Amino acid sequence: MSGKRAGFVGLGLMGGHMAANLLKAGWKVTGWNRSETALDHFTARGGERAASVAALRDEPVIIFMLPDLSYIEEAAAGLLAAWAEQPPQPGAAVVVMSSVSPAAVRDFGARVSDVSGGNTVVVDAPVSGGTKGARDGTLAIMAGAEEGDFQRLLPLFNAMGGTVRRLGRLGSGSLAKACNQLIVGTTTAALAEAAELAERSGMEVAALYEVLSGGLAGSRVLDIVGPRLAAKDYEPTGPAEFMHKDLSFVLESAATVHAAVPMAAAGVELYAELKRQGLGDMDLAAVRQTISNLSADAVATSSHDQLRNSKR
Repeated sequence: MSGKRAGFVGLGLMGGHMAANLLKAGWKVTGWNRSETALDHFTARGGERAASVAALRDEPVIIFMLPDLSYIEEAAAGLLAAWAEQPPQPGAAVVVMSSVSPAAVRDFGARVSDVSGGNTVVVDAPVSGGTKGARDGTLAIMAGAEEGDFQRLLPLFNAMGGTVRRLGRLGSGSLAKACNQLIVGTTTAALAEAAELAERSGMEVAALYEVLSGGLAGSRVLDIVGPRLAAKDYEPTGPAEFMHKDLSFVLESAATVHAAVPMAAAGVELYAELKRQGLGDMDLAAVRQTISNLSADAVATSSHDQLRNSKR
């Protein structure tokens, strides 16, 4: 990594800020994004534009920040074909910073190693901290890599994150992110339930959250998501539908090691309902609207049952 050169694929809500922080830290970054607007913002900050993902084939490290591994595999198809024809220099790295399946990213790593003649390693390094953390360069970065590969990439990670840890081999970073999402997703849902219960009982939600924050219920989730839940502000900082995907990875990983995860199972059902209600593109805080809609349905059902009973 001495040359401080990197490719970056996916310059959206998170990736755009992350790439910008690499530029600020003195990295030469060449980026690709499906949207031209995002590329324009990136080049205005000093980044270079790649004609295609395959054009990044000679970069010593290529970061992918796309919604899921299927998007990464599609975007990287041309790159892998180029490497199959002519392998890259030894020591190249592909860094998956999206939230993906731990098992699937290990399979992806094996394929990349195979087509590149063993010259490229895949590292999974998903992040937490939202768009604010991406913008401020304070993301928590959870890496799955061999120790030597992690140390080589550490200057890259430090340019984007405030807390950087190696959790184990490839797939460990994605498992750590799944655990992170288990806590964030279920805590946000619990806060949303508390908000609906309080408001329907005549209590001010903001006042409730203020007193909760001073006790054991206080948390970073409450501090960051709480104001949006109280204000019913669902302007997206990231699509809520991704939480359903991430909690599904918890179930997948738990099944492998026979771990009981009842909270994750309930969360998967709740966020599936959020998607069914058409709220997937909204902020994670929109889970409050999901619960509000379920509450309204319960009221309607109760009223219908009372009316039917009164006619008997």
